Amino acid sequence: MSKADRPDHPRSQERFNEDAATVAVRGSDVPDLEAGVKAIRNVLKTLPVRPGVYRMQDAKGDVLYVGKARALKNRVTNYTQVTKLPKRLQRMVSQTRSMTIVTTRTEAEALLLEAQLIKRFRPPYNVLLRDDKSFPFILLREDHAFPQVRKHRGARRTKGQYYGPFASAGSVTSTLNALQKLFLLRSCSDSFFANRDRPCLLYQIRRCSAPCVGRINEEDYGELVEDAKLFLAGKSTGVQARLGKQMAEAAEKQDFELAAVYRDRLRALTYIQGSQTVHAEGLGDGDIFALACKAGQMCIQAFFIRGGQNWGHRSFFPAHTTDVPEAEVLTGFLMQFYEDVPPPRRILLDRELPEAELVSEALSERAERRVELQRPQRGDRRKLVEQARRNAEEALDRRLAESTTQAKLLRELAEVFELPDVPKRIEVYDNSHIMGTNATGAMIVAGPEGFRKNSYRKFNIKSGITPGDDFGMMREVLERRFARLEKEDPDRSSGEWPDLLLIDGGKGQLSAVGEILENAGIQDVPVVGVAKGPDRNAGREVFHLPGGREVTFLPNAPLLFYLQRLRDEAHRFAIGTHRAKRAKSLTTSTLDEVPGIGPNRKRALLMHFGTARAVKGAALEDLERAPGISKAMARQIHDYFHPRG
Repeated sequence: MSKADRPDHPRSQERFNEDAATVAVRGSDVPDLEAGVKAIRNVLKTLPVRPGVYRMQDAKGDVLYVGKARALKNRVTNYTQVTKLPKRLQRMVSQTRSMTIVTTRTEAEALLLEAQLIKRFRPPYNVLLRDDKSFPFILLREDHAFPQVRKHRGARRTKGQYYGPFASAGSVTSTLNALQKLFLLRSCSDSFFANRDRPCLLYQIRRCSAPCVGRINEEDYGELVEDAKLFLAGKSTGVQARLGKQMAEAAEKQDFELAAVYRDRLRALTYIQGSQTVHAEGLGDGDIFALACKAGQMCIQAFFIRGGQNWGHRSFFPAHTTDVPEAEVLTGFLMQFYEDVPPPRRILLDRELPEAELVSEALSERAERRVELQRPQRGDRRKLVEQARRNAEEALDRRLAESTTQAKLLRELAEVFELPDVPKRIEVYDNSHIMGTNATGAMIVAGPEGFRKNSYRKFNIKSGITPGDDFGMMREVLERRFARLEKEDPDRSSGEWPDLLLIDGGKGQLSAVGEILENAGIQDVPVVGVAKGPDRNAGREVFHLPGGREVTFLPNAPLLFYLQRLRDEAHRFAIGTHRAKRAKSLTTSTLDEVPGIGPNRKRALLMHFGTARAVKGAALEDLERAPGISKAMARQIHDYFHPRG
């Protein structure tokens, strides 16, 4: 069993059986129910009656489904009784040609491993959490005499206190602004902090106490940090009382300027306390989940409560939920959601889960403390759950209304551009460069559910392109894109092949793309060129189709607005990619490419010669005289820039 197949929990490393069995029976590449049942029965011969996780794979080895079981043999046997299976699982069995089995010590461990493998492989027959973007946290660092407070995403490796998750970056920003107003904690980087000789603007607008220039000592700053911790833990009453007392003391001493500072901080705290849209006093740390189902789609609404404060809410629309019971969808969602987010002590749900005890045990093991699942029956907590349910229903109604509009637009698009069917995957391409430098290509993807941002791709233009040769750039991007598609999915079964290509450009660009596809042997992918209208006015675009046909729309046509959104999104993504590449190039030099030149030697050379160009043109004797550069290193640098013929 590879390390990637094991949970990150350190104790779990020891508990999982090391000799995971992989049993493969190769059959026909064509999905066949009889062949699938045969493959499963061959696996059953060696299956133990133990807890574990099984992966069902197709003829190419791609994972179709990940499941867990208290008794593997009993659970997998059910798949051989095909008449009792729903249509969805019958299709899965017909595609199955091999299985991978991993045994565990307990069913809770199997549940944890199942969630990890689902997140890793994203199988088409499992309920999937679509939005897998990491959640933002607030980090109060503890590795500096004057701790910094900032937004944090990703792995929690920096030493400090993490508060979250927050539902969005906006929720974090508003809380950070409140922390700056209330507690005057620094948000600057350590290098910025170390190089200040006078306070920055944040001090002037009373958002920082300026510890960088000694306007506050370490002890007093530490008190502010402790107050911030109390506030983030939901214990703001004591902070409020202390601020009121300090304001009164300053007023008695007739230090009215200091009293005004305390007054402003007190107002900010009172405003924050009164602006909570979800009141959860007494709940402490907890998450609230409610599920709504309508027209074959599901929405799960989540409220994040920490220290009795609402840290935002978010709607989730899990994928692959057709014919799956609602309780099973919610269970799968919870396990995937808490794969990266630390579980709180209490989780409130709008329904009972058949495996509530098992989920609680698994999450408790992950959190290394007790995690409770509750379905409130009365009181304020029941009101919170009902509020989450209303939000889920409203979000689902909005989603259905949007998808109806989207479906109508896609049908109209297929009709106008004479496509064989309604497109499920639209790819839009654009390039960005400045006089050929830092050239990048970009691909965005859209479909019936909107933009698929996890399918976006960036292309660094590698070959020598003549400055301004947009055709050459587009040729390289498309050749690389379709060469990879042909290699990874020659039979077009993965859904990664586009149903429509939108290209930023007119007749010339369209002709070049058609030639590229023809040379690659691809003749069934429709292409449309989007040319800017007269005077580059939005609303007067001309859409060029193969064969010379042109299409224009009325300025207020909904389909035109949709196509403009696709083009503008591709342009935004391409520009952002180009700017990031250009910004990176500004901090690099030709010295970075010389073997053996690290940051210290690079700094020494630049300090001695002034520029990288001067280093490149320096004689061997001059390089030998540079501080910290040995004769051997000087020879290596000289030979790199002056190769001998």
